[in-house]
Amino acid sequence: MAVCCDLQVDVNGEETFMVDKKIISSYSGRLRKLFGNSAGTAKNLKVIFHDFPGGAESFELMSRFCYNNGRVNINPSNIYLLYCAAQFMEMDFSVSGKHNLLEQTQKTLKEIGYWTWPELLVALKHCQELPMVENTSCVIEKCIDSLVGKMVFASELSPCSSISSPESSSFRVSCDTRSTESFKNCFSRATWWFQDLLVLSPSLVEMVIKAMIRRKFDHIIISKFIFYYQKAKVFTAKSDKCKAIETVIDVLYTLNWNSISCKSLFGILQVALSLRISKCCRRKLESMIGFQLDQATLDNLLVPSLHGMSYLYDVNLILRIFKAFLHGGNSEVSFEKLRKVSSLMDLYMAEVAPDPRLKASKFLALALALPDSARESHDEIYHAIDIYLEVHAGLLEEEKKKICFALNHDKLSSEARVHLSQNSRFPSKTAVQALKSQQLNLKSLIQSSNNSESYTDSPIEFKEIENKGNKDVASGQFVVYSRKLDYPIDDKEQLRAHIQGMQSRVMELEKVCRKMQTQMSKIAKSRTPNHTTSRSLPRLCS
Repeated sequence: MAVCCDLQVDVNGEETFMVDKKIISSYSGRLRKLFGNSAGTAKNLKVIFHDFPGGAESFELMSRFCYNNGRVNINPSNIYLLYCAAQFMEMDFSVSGKHNLLEQTQKTLKEIGYWTWPELLVALKHCQELPMVENTSCVIEKCIDSLVGKMVFASELSPCSSISSPESSSFRVSCDTRSTESFKNCFSRATWWFQDLLVLSPSLVEMVIKAMIRRKFDHIIISKFIFYYQKAKVFTAKSDKCKAIETVIDVLYTLNWNSISCKSLFGILQVALSLRISKCCRRKLESMIGFQLDQATLDNLLVPSLHGMSYLYDVNLILRIFKAFLHGGNSEVSFEKLRKVSSLMDLYMAEVAPDPRLKASKFLALALALPDSARESHDEIYHAIDIYLEVHAGLLEEEKKKICFALNHDKLSSEARVHLSQNSRFPSKTAVQALKSQQLNLKSLIQSSNNSESYTDSPIEFKEIENKGNKDVASGQFVVYSRKLDYPIDDKEQLRAHIQGMQSRVMELEKVCRKMQTQMSKIAKSRTPNHTTSRSLPRLCS
């Protein structure tokens, strides 16, 4: 067949090809439509393609197919190039009716299940080097499905509960029946494929993970790989790093959150804050951290503020995470989780309280971030507030009162109440409330003690059963008769000792109460202004 070069083809400005218009047009529906009736007569035509998929390399492969009478060697490294070129040039029909490129690539894709693991990786690597072309996603999807199928097959042949870092990526596997023994030998670890998938782009990794989820792959192993992938991408260019982090967060968000390491989430948070990821991804990350906040440590929460912020630690971030804990993935937060998180918050408040640039409104927001029911004791909050007021001595009285509003005096220990009542850093009203709460608590204890001995207000009578002819033959013991209860002698003696101890305690409490009344009176006098208009204090318990 005579060959002439009557058509110039400029491919994306990369290279210009001189081809035979008749030969190329016989396989390309796009060129036939372009030339129309002039296909056989016009000379020295030029076509310019600005978006040819795969560029000059892809066009050259397609041209070889045409010049070789519709035959070409299709392999994992060129199948995506040829498929994209066939779609772009509309090569789903040939003049002879016997050969078309699109049909041949589709036939090769049907045999993808027989490709080896390295061949699938090569195909995917070439796929990600080209922009996604319309109607070409089936090639990527088939490669990914086959890749994940081998991973599932491997995990079924050699299940492993231990999860550790993968060894060398020398594990290369075929899916034919003869490779069963190599599967058993090579897949002793559930993470053998970690290193191999690092060559994939974030978008392809996301597609792989979604396919793994559909195949019911272990979410713990998936999350381990995602963190492994994220750490490996830390050293890439900043733009790629940001894309990788956002992809990692999006994928983790689709997993079972109980399978994700809380410590690793905080590691991603540190990187994400420096990259300024999108608000959507940031919220997803904060929600996942909030879900597992009871597993966090104080060091996790001490996130430095970004450059330009006025305070040392990123308090706003922590407030959002605590809000996510209460209202995010936890529909019902257990008391045990609340207790752990409240202890964590108390430690955090004490740590950030010395920051001289921390505003009173932010500190108060931390104190009120959790409901009052989350804490059994307010001693640690009192400690944190005390530190804050000491460092921020210039606060207005009104600001101090707002901060002290977070204190529940009924949940303070006796020692904390006494300390607060003598603490000059706190507003006088707060000190008086602490004294009043302490006295009410003492009166309650005294009343409780008096009630506990009400059934022993008459002498206890001991009578020997034997004298009345009611001797307990089995035990021969004496029985104690009191006004309300009957106990054997041994139990009654323990009860008497307990009551005597309670009476001694009541006497001590009464002494403390009188001492505190004296102290309260002195404090009230010392806090009264010298000018004529004196302020009256609330009447306390006598």
